[in-house]
Amino acid sequence: MVESLRLLLDGVSKRYGGSDAVSFALRDVCLDTGPGIIGLLGPNGAGKSTLMRVIATITKPTHGAVYWNGVDIADDPDVIRSVLGYLPQDFGVYPNLNADEFLHYIAAIKGLDHRAADERIDDLLEFINLVEVRKRRLGDYSGGMKQRIGIAQALLNDPRILIVDEPTVGLDTESRIRFRHLLAELAGERIVILSTHIVSDVEAAVNDIAIINRGQLLCRSSPEDLLQVVEGRVWEAVIPSTQLPSIKRAYTLSSIIHQKDGLHIRLIADSKPGIQSRSAASPTLEEAYLYTISRSKRQNQDECR
Repeated sequence: MVESLRLLLDGVSKRYGGSDAVSFALRDVCLDTGPGIIGLLGPNGAGKSTLMRVIATITKPTHGAVYWNGVDIADDPDVIRSVLGYLPQDFGVYPNLNADEFLHYIAAIKGLDHRAADERIDDLLEFINLVEVRKRRLGDYSGGMKQRIGIAQALLNDPRILIVDEPTVGLDTESRIRFRHLLAELAGERIVILSTHIVSDVEAAVNDIAIINRGQLLCRSSPEDLLQVVEGRVWEAVIPSTQLPSIKRAYTLSSIIHQKDGLHIRLIADSKPGIQSRSAASPTLEEAYLYTISRSKRQNQDECR
């Protein structure tokens, strides 16, 4: 039976700067989630990492509150710290330590009993498939192996909430697929928050997507519902390369492929585009994401006029 867990963000905002130059990293973010994996999707600079740091009690919100099982973590940070696993975007290792030494060091920082840590580390190294290289220097590990060590250190205390921030950046395709499978195995018995700007990571791993841009939560949806929003708004066309600059100014392009007969493009438009040789196309999740982001940008531009 899955443990009853609840993470609630109530109007969370984070503001930087003084009264003369105020910059919002987050604006009135509300999110309510339980066990399972949720994908937090947004472009670089959207506010994803700030939101993760707020949940992890590294950063305090300027306004609003975060509740863990009904307790405001600003009043009692340890209530979530004791059950938190966190893999930040800038996770680093000590290159001269091996996996055993590094994980025992992290276990000591987290206050784990030495004997319990031994058992936990053995289990985790087997789980992430690094038993055979546990005595190799971390500096000699590949990027994918280091990310798996990052997951292991985040799981040392068997967390009820696991946060992974841009975990597949810089990984090769094989390592990214392995990492997604690893996250999928962890979901179900805990809350897993996967923060990324890579749509394929979310598409492969989650059924619950929250899109954030410019510090605002734009929507929360299943992949199916998100695709439904952009249905009828994706088009394929073949154009000469000379038309590309004007097409880019007028539409959001999701794909450009050079062929002998011209540029084969996919574009997003609310109505039938005025381009010859165009036809409707079935949308992808990436196109649904691009449509959501571009629509929010247009709304912001209209508000500034």
